[in-house]
Amino acid sequence: MKNIINQYIKPIIYCSVLLTMMVASCKQDDYYVDGGKADPKFKGNMMEYLESNPKFDTIAQIVKLAGMEEAFKNEELTFFAPTDEVIRRTIGIYATGTLNTLLFDLGKDTIKVLADVQPEIWRKYLNRYLFKGKMTAKDYPQLDFRLKPLYPGGFYTGYNRDLANIGVVYNPVNGVNYIGYRQLSFSYIPDPANPDNFLPAAIASSDIQPTNGVIHVIAVATGGSYFIGETMQSFAANMYGFDGEFLTDVILSK
Repeated sequence: MKNIINQYIKPIIYCSVLLTMMVASCKQDDYYVDGGKADPKFKGNMMEYLESNPKFDTIAQIVKLAGMEEAFKNEELTFFAPTDEVIRRTIGIYATGTLNTLLFDLGKDTIKVLADVQPEIWRKYLNRYLFKGKMTAKDYPQLDFRLKPLYPGGFYTGYNRDLANIGVVYNPVNGVNYIGYRQLSFSYIPDPANPDNFLPAAIASSDIQPTNGVIHVIAVATGGSYFIGETMQSFAANMYGFDGEFLTDVILSK
């Protein structure tokens, strides 16, 4: 059954979600939704920061449901944080291609509360955004999407062994390369054997520093795969887990 869904339904899920996001983006003029400004230092642990920020109310609940609360309180971590908006767009209610629409069309129970998703599923995809140790933007190498052989960024293994490419993009000023503002980029790599197939996300706010780690906030895309300055941004950043597998796993669990 899982092979059938992976072969036929998963591509439909992914394409449907992307189409929905593209239609929605045509109604907006902004390039992306900024994660907001924050003081670099926060007097509390990572869990306390998520609970204190309205942009992460839902993410904080997911951390608890995933059984990761103690890790977010006590371990040294770097978290590339999706906002609550990503969860809203992934689960949805009415939009074509969202999880609840797909569940309804398949005759399965829809997601009414976050606890309707199994803890191990929340945990599996939460760990894609999570890395051990504290890493601020200055700790990552340079990345140039247009010249990756020279400036490839770096490859990092996540909390659950998922692979990501992370780097700092140096933007140009008046046609002079690399002297402008610097922006952090996070790309999930679905297949480690094919690192050229990556799903990039621009970082809206970086280097938020609770007492036990660093949080970098992922931007929400409102256009197609495009560049914010010199930083590549994909629709995939709007889906929890990036590539539609989360939707497949929840459907299979019902």
